[in-house]
Amino acid sequence: MKQHLQQIHPLAWTIIVGTMFGRLVTSMSIPFLSIYLVQVLGATPTQTGITVAVSSLAGILISFYGGYISDKIGRKVIMLISVFSWAGVFFGFAAAQELWVFFLVNMLNGICRAVFEPSSRALLSDVTPAKHKLLVFNLRYAAINLGVVFGPIIGLQLGSVQSKFPFIVAGIVYIVYGLVIFLQFTLHRSALPVHNDVTTPRLREALTTTGKDGVFVSVLIGTIFCIMAYGLFDSTLAQYLTMNTHFSNGKQLFSYMLSLNAVTVLVMQYPVVRIARRFSPLVPLILGNALLACSMMLFGLAGGIGLMSFSVVLFTIGEVLLASMMDMLIDRISKPELKGTYFGVIGFNNLGNVIAPVIGGLLLDEFGMQNGPAVFLPLGLIIALGIPFLLIAKKKLAARERDAVQAREHMDIA
Repeated sequence: MKQHLQQIHPLAWTIIVGTMFGRLVTSMSIPFLSIYLVQVLGATPTQTGITVAVSSLAGILISFYGGYISDKIGRKVIMLISVFSWAGVFFGFAAAQELWVFFLVNMLNGICRAVFEPSSRALLSDVTPAKHKLLVFNLRYAAINLGVVFGPIIGLQLGSVQSKFPFIVAGIVYIVYGLVIFLQFTLHRSALPVHNDVTTPRLREALTTTGKDGVFVSVLIGTIFCIMAYGLFDSTLAQYLTMNTHFSNGKQLFSYMLSLNAVTVLVMQYPVVRIARRFSPLVPLILGNALLACSMMLFGLAGGIGLMSFSVVLFTIGEVLLASMMDMLIDRISKPELKGTYFGVIGFNNLGNVIAPVIGGLLLDEFGMQNGPAVFLPLGLIIALGIPFLLIAKKKLAARERDAVQAREHMDIA
């Protein structure tokens, strides 16, 4: 393992470590945004759901373009512009006083994330040999969760529910992150792959290529339902625990559930990945979808911290199965000259993050904070709708790879 770690490119380490600190400061503030809007600004659950959802909606509209232009003009320019803009977004959160300003700033938050993340993931793929890609992608995922272990607890101590100081901290950290990325690009310029305009198709051609990829489209649709679970956890569950009188000190309970989620990822990731890598990447995705759906139903039935904690652990195992294999799957099915575009277009699955807070908010408004089953059982059934699409993708991928093997054997014979 030590030998493998030493072979990871310095730029890859920059992304991994930067991701950890970025998620640390982000999870100090963003998960508490819905609680802040309800308790401090007096927004309704539906208004809060829409404000939270706009981040993902903006990301959907721009993510494919962010990935494409990183293919077109290179990762450096896109990543630097987006990371420094992201720092400005967090300062915008700190200055916001009215609901419409939070709506606008959160929209910009989604745009920055949607441009930076596919570019950074494509860069990881660019600078990492094939035999180390699963390790690097999962180190990035572990870094995300290492940050989230401590972020919510620190945020709660800094008063994230009623204070905007954590947003200022996040802005400063992202400025430092951007400066380190610039330095690393400068030091390792000669080792980076060259992006040639001639080999990159036009935007319309790139989107047509991904749109005609049956495996990719099926994965995209199926994971929309998976991603809904994440939006429901961050928005609907947060409001439910905070406003439900059955749970004493629901704000603190929610912060503990966020940390439990992250700790479970760190504990379970390695054994889960060791098992999952023996199968087609779509098998873990299908199982992960099923676990997310079950956990969502259990959230509505939980009457105390015991079942709630078990539900979070179940949710987290499903999340690990999805996240640990998703990047590998996209890397496996994407065309080399369109890697950034594929990583960008898969961002359309964040439509689930747009739909989830709105549907969750409507159900909370309709049935109230005290009626967990009426809110979360339908949500669990909706998430399970992704399973048929992932089964279709599995069948299509097996057929594609079987045809590729037969074509190579035919060429060898010829």
